[in-house]
Amino acid sequence: MTDLHTPAGAASAPPPEPRGRRRGSAPKRRRPLRTVLLTLLVLVLAAGGGLYWMYDSLDGNIKGVDIDRALGDDRPEKLPTSGQNLLVLGSDSRAGANGDLAGGDAGGGRSDTTLVVHLPEGRTEAVAVSIPRDTLVTRPGCVRGDGSSAPPAERVMFNSVYAQFGPACVVKTVESMSGVRLDHFLEIDFAGFKDLVDTIGGVTVDVKQPIDDERSGLHLAAGPQRLDGTQSLAFVRTRHGVGDGSDLGRISLQQQFLTALLSEVKKQDLLGSPAKSYKIADSATKALTTDSALASLTALSEFGRSLNGVDPQNMETIMLPVAYDKKDPNRVVAAEPNASRLWKAVREDTEIPESARKSPATGG
Repeated sequence: MTDLHTPAGAASAPPPEPRGRRRGSAPKRRRPLRTVLLTLLVLVLAAGGGLYWMYDSLDGNIKGVDIDRALGDDRPEKLPTSGQNLLVLGSDSRAGANGDLAGGDAGGGRSDTTLVVHLPEGRTEAVAVSIPRDTLVTRPGCVRGDGSSAPPAERVMFNSVYAQFGPACVVKTVESMSGVRLDHFLEIDFAGFKDLVDTIGGVTVDVKQPIDDERSGLHLAAGPQRLDGTQSLAFVRTRHGVGDGSDLGRISLQQQFLTALLSEVKKQDLLGSPAKSYKIADSATKALTTDSALASLTALSEFGRSLNGVDPQNMETIMLPVAYDKKDPNRVVAAEPNASRLWKAVREDTEIPESARKSPATGG
């Protein structure tokens, strides 16, 4: 377009060149832009590498067991509900760091704590059924670690199944005694449990009555108490400092602590502290052994996100109804028909009847 102040046919004068810039040189304003873009690219790549490293590190912590392959098709039917059933084991393996924490020199490991956690349809509440470790059960035929088979056996103490045959046989035994199809398996060892509690900064429990257990060294006054990892481990394992000194008194403490632990994790501002989130995830995954379907960070995270709607305060904890064995008063057996009613409610995802909550061994 011709300039209104320039005569027609006359060439327009070139605009004056800015001081300090030679003709032909590139505008300097582009260099800072390129520098910023390059810096952002480097930061993104570095962050991506860091995220991948963290993911790979956490993913490699998780140990998996192929439960489905070990058990085959001889399992209870999966009923057409959206409920999920998870077997949670607390292992007292004497290996490695667990040796001092387990408080003994027995060989191998045992399922010191066993919970069948039922997540009903909708997943806004949960039911955790504790199986006393001194319960006498009928063990189905299982395969040993060396590949040899063992025939079924009657009047076997429940927590010995893990020591002799491993987690797959525990799953098979629980499914056999309950008729409940277990969707997933999760095991946490004592050393990992202690580290997890310390990482989240402890757990507060309301101690109902003073505990003085010389064997575990646990001494707690009644009332709210903030427990560190070592104290928490002693709390869930003490049996001589509560009740009649049997395994049954300990179960109530384990159930109480489980609810307190879940509440503590749920209220932590993990998104506000990525570093703490990683430490918690690192401690938790190092302590875990799961079934192969959950043995990845992605699968475990997806399963965890599906439980976001479950309020720990809405989780009902029930001990399997048991009675003292008539032949051996140091052992218990499933109390019928109460035990069968409990398992039926879990299988069918229905309300648990009041009678299924009563355990003759505890007086109600």
